[in-house]
Amino acid sequence: MTVTPSDLIDIVIDTAGEGASPGLKGVVGVPEGAGPWPAVVVVHEIFGVDEEMRKQVAHLASMGYLALMPDLYTAGGTGRCLVGTMRAMRSGKGRAYLDIEAARQWLLSRDDGTGAVGILGFCMGGGFALMTAASGFDAAAVNYGMLPVDLEVTLENACPVVGSFGGKDGTLKGAADTLELTLARKRIPHDVKEYPEAGHVFMNEKLNGPAWIRPLVRVMNFGPNPEAAADAWSRIDDFFSTHLAASKR
Repeated sequence: MTVTPSDLIDIVIDTAGEGASPGLKGVVGVPEGAGPWPAVVVVHEIFGVDEEMRKQVAHLASMGYLALMPDLYTAGGTGRCLVGTMRAMRSGKGRAYLDIEAARQWLLSRDDGTGAVGILGFCMGGGFALMTAASGFDAAAVNYGMLPVDLEVTLENACPVVGSFGGKDGTLKGAADTLELTLARKRIPHDVKEYPEAGHVFMNEKLNGPAWIRPLVRVMNFGPNPEAAADAWSRIDDFFSTHLAASKR
């Protein structure tokens, strides 16, 4: 089955009384067929819900997951929300977490879901996936996400975690080893892998973000690595197939 970015559905989630962004926007990928399907909240990179992120939502739907990416910049766009959202990710509190929870509840409310919901994030979104791993999700996929300041506390009672990092990613040196050791010590089911030849955002098909930043990120080893990306997606699918398999209806 193949779901393309043009098949995605743009939605607005009613968040009245929840404290989340009013009129929270999101993009949904629905697998082909009748369902029901396990669901995944997908958290975008620092550049927001752009074409590369829409491809990732479509990819998850093609794999058989009901996928929803909430727009964490709904309340004011990238320019006004980026800094505050990054601060929220690091601090563990803020509207972004309420938006993520609203997305989880929206997926749980659908009749075509099994009741199992995972979270998956890229870059900034990977940080949010780790920060919310103990907040009710059934599995978390962390793709080159920043580790929490207090990893031990954050991962207390966390769901199973699959993590993918690039060995040439200078922004996250040692992150894979640190996460692996912490998850093992806390006996949390996990699969963490570092790809020696990959850098940051290696799961994207092409470099994204504003044109002025691209020469800089190339120097910093940001960019696609199709071989590593294919392996990471295979591991994520295997991991989610195990930990999101059971229906909770």
